[in-house]
Amino acid sequence: MNMATSPGSIRNPQAAALFVSRLALNNPELAEQQLGELLDALIANPPEAGTLFAILEEIRTPLNFVEDERARTYHNKPLALSDEQEKCLQQVLSVWQRMSKAYGLCLHVRKPAGDDAEYIVQIATILHRCLYYTGMLLLEYFRARREVAPGIWHDLHGYYETAEQWGVGHTAVSDPLESKLQATHCAAAYVTSLLIDMANPYGHSVRDLNLIRHWAGMWAHMVSLHPLEDDNEVPPYSVQLTSDRPIHPTAANDSIGPDTRRLDTSRLGLQLSHMLAQLRQRLTPSQLGLGGETPGHVSKLLEQLSRPWTQTAAPRKFRRFASEGTARVTAGFDAMHSFISGNDFVQPDSANAYSRSQFDQLYTFRERAITGQHLNINARQAFPIDEWAVINHSANGFRLARSIAGLKITYSQLLAVCPHDGSHFLLGLVSWLMQETGDGLVAGISLLPGTRPAASRMIGLVCATLTADDVYVTCGVVVPAA
Repeated sequence: MNMATSPGSIRNPQAAALFVSRLALNNPELAEQQLGELLDALIANPPEAGTLFAILEEIRTPLNFVEDERARTYHNKPLALSDEQEKCLQQVLSVWQRMSKAYGLCLHVRKPAGDDAEYIVQIATILHRCLYYTGMLLLEYFRARREVAPGIWHDLHGYYETAEQWGVGHTAVSDPLESKLQATHCAAAYVTSLLIDMANPYGHSVRDLNLIRHWAGMWAHMVSLHPLEDDNEVPPYSVQLTSDRPIHPTAANDSIGPDTRRLDTSRLGLQLSHMLAQLRQRLTPSQLGLGGETPGHVSKLLEQLSRPWTQTAAPRKFRRFASEGTARVTAGFDAMHSFISGNDFVQPDSANAYSRSQFDQLYTFRERAITGQHLNINARQAFPIDEWAVINHSANGFRLARSIAGLKITYSQLLAVCPHDGSHFLLGLVSWLMQETGDGLVAGISLLPGTRPAASRMIGLVCATLTADDVYVTCGVVVPAA
């Protein structure tokens, strides 16, 4: 890249367009480095606010493409991340943070004399971009299953409060990255992030989180924010614009002040009901603008979102108790089978595939140890076990915590858990997972019914399962084992 298009020399939108045209988009890591150098140069020595805004608008599309590609490095990866994955995550977070900061510098754009509708739209657009990229920063924390760093929620609330005070919260602005046909506004960008947080983001896959963000952005204009005018009015959820925490269920001891806002989600609730009704009538998600997923998957996800997005309390099926103690956790099918059954799983001789060392031992010693008895060369394996602190528990699950040292854990992974107050291992599923800022892991484990291990093998096109009760389960029909 020559000096004419080096990051430090870009001072106008035309040079930015030439810079973008020469980006190595087929090499996302290099393109991210080039764009990062440009952002650093613009923040360190910003041009006039209007020019800076035009340059940032020029690089938005390639920047989002590059960061989406880079994020694939750590999306859906077990925690804790490897050093390379962690480095990539921090680079992506840094880019979103710098974009928000760079757009913030544009707020010093010169105000013309008198009322100017174009100036008002420009200010609204700048604040929208600040909200958008702060929201992208939050989304990346969620997709990486990382606890949100201090100060980010405070920034998001602050940008919205500024838009509200300046009277541009609902000024229509365009955002080609979201929709070329439908206008948006600052309040919608703010509500989008609130809705994502309300949807239990650490309890969904990256695939579902992307769907949730798409729907939240599409329906955010149906949600309105209102100050509390009645001191006796206690909304189910509230948000303080001067705080550093997300929207949360309103507690009796919460201080209600002029910075408190409540959400009116009644129109969103009607929209969710309408979408579910349309899906039941065999309309496809793509026809409804809900994405290309299967109808069953979309219906299930919409039903999960209906409670938090309509601010309806979800009663617990079982009471949860605060606990102290240590639970033992192991992962992997061999390890889970061993600890749940008490014995290592051993392939029958007819199906055993021997390693070279096992074959050499069998060939050398054969049956000389005890006449008529096969040589047992399967020593009991020592599977690793993690120790997790029990935070609380209920009849159908646990909330556990540990340091990042230990077995790698991923969302929706099967685990075997020995409770702090028991001696037997139970089968569980990681229902949500988050890495804390202090380098600890916190996980929700949902217990699965049944503790009897079973072995299965494909026989032709039919799956046969040999259970502990010596029966075969074939094509869903239980028959006695031969």
